[in-house]
Amino acid sequence: MTSAMQDLNTGSKNESQQVLEINTNCIELYKVLKLEGLADSGGMAKMLIGKGLVYVNGQIETRKRKKIIAGDTVKYEGKQVSIRSNK
Repeated sequence: MTSAMQDLNTGSKNESQQVLEINTNCIELYKVLKLEGLADSGGMAKMLIGKGLVYVNGQIETRKRKKIIAGDTVKYEGKQVSIRSNK
């Protein structure tokens, strides 16, 4: 798995977009938060998800191990991560 981070202008000073390239079919949601630095640890990521603070494709997601695939978008506190496949 490689992380290609890109800050894009989304029209708001507080919002940024990052890209996570995966070389597998899927990645668990909490790992996305951890890898992209949106949570300091896997435990913290799971807590944020459990509290309903994380969105996947515009919907609140509370399943910590939800399988995220290429094309999905994860958002937390104004930061958005787009998932892409590098296969």
